[in-house]
Amino acid sequence: MTTTYTVAGMTCGHCVSSVTEEVSTVPGVTGVDVDLATGRVSVDSDGPVDDAAITAAVAEAGYEVVTPS
Repeated sequence: MTTTYTVAGMTCGHCVSSVTEEVSTVPGVTGVDVDLATGRVSVDSDGPVDDAAITAAVAEAGYEVVTPS
């Protein structure tokens, strides 16, 4: 299962690493792919993942989820 989020504020490779690291710690997440150019974060999981947990992980990295889609 893949869910895509749009994240605001990422500007560099370090941003991508921070978001990837934090989102990867959310229970159930099996993979994270961040597209710096579009701000899209694709989250692979073995089942439904709590949007609030993803939003909190992105906030912990210092960024903001603009739209879950």
